[in-house]
Amino acid sequence: MSEPTARKAIRARRALAFALAAATAFSPMALAPAQARPAPDSFADLAEGLLDSVVNISTSQNAPAQKEVTPPKAPEGSPFEEFFDEFFNKRNGQGGPQQRQRKQSSLGSGFVVDANGIVVTNNHVIDGADEIVVNFPDGTKLTAELVGKDAKTDIAVLRVKPTKPLKAVKFGDAQKLRVGDWVLAIGNPFGLGGSVSAGIVSARDRNINSGPYDNFIQTDAAINRGNSGGPLFNMNGEVVGINTAIISPSGGSIGIGFSVPANTAQPVVDQILKFGETRRGWIGVRIQQVTDDIAESLGVSGAEKGALIAGVNDDGPAEKGGIEVGDVVLKFDGKSVRDMRDLPRIVADTPIDREVEVVLLRKGKQETRKVTVGRLEEAEPKNAALKAPTAAEEPKTGAALGLRFSSVTDELKTKFQLKPDAKGVVVTGVDDGSNAQEKNIQPGDMLIEVAQETVQTPSDVAARIEALKKDGKKTALLLLSNRQGDVRFVAVSID
Repeated sequence: MSEPTARKAIRARRALAFALAAATAFSPMALAPAQARPAPDSFADLAEGLLDSVVNISTSQNAPAQKEVTPPKAPEGSPFEEFFDEFFNKRNGQGGPQQRQRKQSSLGSGFVVDANGIVVTNNHVIDGADEIVVNFPDGTKLTAELVGKDAKTDIAVLRVKPTKPLKAVKFGDAQKLRVGDWVLAIGNPFGLGGSVSAGIVSARDRNINSGPYDNFIQTDAAINRGNSGGPLFNMNGEVVGINTAIISPSGGSIGIGFSVPANTAQPVVDQILKFGETRRGWIGVRIQQVTDDIAESLGVSGAEKGALIAGVNDDGPAEKGGIEVGDVVLKFDGKSVRDMRDLPRIVADTPIDREVEVVLLRKGKQETRKVTVGRLEEAEPKNAALKAPTAAEEPKTGAALGLRFSSVTDELKTKFQLKPDAKGVVVTGVDDGSNAQEKNIQPGDMLIEVAQETVQTPSDVAARIEALKKDGKKTALLLLSNRQGDVRFVAVSID
């Protein structure tokens, strides 16, 4: 081989080697991240050990008896006169069996946390019930007493008296969950009985505006109506969440479900068992969000912006501890306050009378104050319920978004079997072919919020929709509750 030919061959081999190296370096395999652990071959062993601890909750509630039927009058002296009087008197409870109140029922899920008979479920599953029955997988049915409940976290604790020890499960640490971790949901969807569904943690710390302490686990494990109150398990068989709500246009699972984290639920359960009520921490401040503009003016930097103190209660724990209006709370009792939502939850979970350190930003400088946590008094006046329309009042009505709706009346409560303390606006009709009908909104649903703002009258609904139109919005996000108390978000076209 001549020298020029040899040099060409060497250059060709070098070019080929370079090309192979480059192809390897930039191949998908070279750029791929570390391989994830494989999915379990089966969840059967895990589910088998947990199913006996998950129960079905059925409730019943006395509903007002239906109005008497006005009997037709047979012609006087007619041979049918006696028959008419006898038939309709019996129907109206006169001269016949006493008319009974009708029973309303609902279904949900729960789980055993103490072998001696302690069961945890959602507050909205048992709210307003006259009777609560816990149904076990072996067919046993036990009447339960309500130990206590907490509407703000939607948790209720029940007690039953079993003839033998029950199989209990334990709470786990939801803080250890990572997005992408496997989870298992067990419950009573659509009243079918114990059902298992698997999925992953889709997100953490979700705020769906259902209460002041929202920090839900979002999962794509199938959660449907009737799953409310059921447990969300990690792969160690520990309860890391209580399944509570879904977002769904149809009422069925579309892979967006929400669970109350165990770290939020367990302290509430412990307090209810110990005191029969919740006892939350309180420091006596009013707070607001630290927006980008406020952060710049206050010298707050980074993703964790804290909570801005907008007011301080006279002689409250915060004032006694030296906290002032304009301070930005960055840490409370060693826990970071990323934004305004974090502070109420952290304070509420802090034991009463504990002295804690509060790290705050004041005039561009970090300072530390010590505050002794007080107790948040949450008892409501006995007569603080909203005034219900009386028989003499005409119900207020309205129409929008393909819906017809009305203020709550006793007549509508009876017609749609609503709970006695139902609040919001009642959907009384849905237009054929409307987007609302496509989203499975039905007469008897309660409209609670429009665009994350509470509505209590039809005029509230109209005002919110007009505001959305002025803002150029194309859809309205509605929060609805069905007759069983299950809540869901539905986006309805404004046009």
